[in-house]
Parts: sequence; structure tokens; C-alpha cells
Amino acid sequence: QVQLVESGVGLVQAGGSLRLSCAASGRSFSVYGMGWFRQASGKDREFVATMHWSGANTLYADSVKGRFTISKDSDKNTVYLQMNSPKPEDTAVYYCALDSVPYRSPQLEKDKYRFWGQGTQVTVSS
Repeated sequence: QVQLVESGVGLVQAGGSLRLSCAASGRSFSVYGMGWFRQASGKDREFVATMHWSGANTLYADSVKGRFTISKDSDKNTVYLQMNSPKPEDTAVYYCALDSVPYRSPQLEKDKYRFWGQGTQVTVSS
């Protein structure tokens, strides 16, 4: 049984920084792409960032490009989302997700991800 558990500071001031973590158990993600998505209140879940299973390349939503960084520690089976200079509009529940297909190129669509974490609330105050 695959389990993804997110963690990280929930409240941050605009212009600050925080790091979200996602620990995976039940399956090594060394051959699976990992992604971060977010869902603001009343809105659809949207893509934030994804990393190729090899770690060779990453993709970001335009809204976070240059501010957020996705990374992973394969030894710890953990993926991270470093959020620098967050803005109030980044306030949302953040989810990590595991691609459903191994060895695939990075995916932006949420329906390409089979396993999801429970989500962690991030609130950015102005």
C-alpha cells in the first residue's frame, strides 16, 4: 500500500520561505515521477511542479516559476517543495502525488497521478 504524507509549516508571511516535505512509503519512487499540486478554496486542483523520475529535469507552473523548487532525496524516499517569496495567492492546500506509470516523462495533468497525499494547508499572510 503506497502512502504519501505531506508536512511543513502551515503559516508564513509573504516574502518569507517555507519547505514542504512528502514522505513516501510502500513503494520506492526512484522510477516514478513526483508532482506537487494545490487547491485553493473554491477552485480546482492545479499543477505546481513536477520532477522526472531520474531527477534530470523539472517543470513548473508559470505562477511559481523562479520562486518554487522541487527536489528529492531518494535515500529518504522524500520529495520537497521549497517555496521562496510566497504570495497570498499561493494560499492553498498542497498535495504531493506519485505518477501512475514508471519511467515516464514529467506529467502536468493530475489524472496522470495515481497516489496522493492527504494535503497540507499553506496560508500566506500579507
